[in-house]
Amino acid sequence: MSASNPRAMTVSRPGKVVRSPEGVATAPFWVEMLLESSTDGANTAMRATLDPGTITHWHTHPRGQLLYVLSGHGLAQSEGGAVETLRAGDAVWFAPGQRHWHGAADDSPFSYLSIQATENGHIVEWLQPVEERS
Repeated sequence: MSASNPRAMTVSRPGKVVRSPEGVATAPFWVEMLLESSTDGANTAMRATLDPGTITHWHTHPRGQLLYVLSGHGLAQSEGGAVETLRAGDAVWFAPGQRHWHGAADDSPFSYLSIQATENGHIVEWLQPVEERS
């Protein structure tokens, strides 16, 4: 689905669920793109499902990221902050450029919606793996 006409209503049907790219988490996870756009300022949205213990690498979003937890037990941390426990119904905002990671707790799968805006054709910058959860 494209967001080329911001005034047009669009409907997405359950679509293609794919594995995440290599090098963005401790293990591949399932991703379904719900809304895609390369237009600056336009939102993108995806549903992600991670197996127990799978966490993303450190990363940033040029215009920030909203996570809405759908199910399971998750974890998230911003650089320099404490590891936060996440459960269904929790919403987390990561500010533009804020270095962070998120993922499934060791004892539970984890599913969330992720919404972030595009800037210069990018929605995320992937960084190095998380070495220590503190």
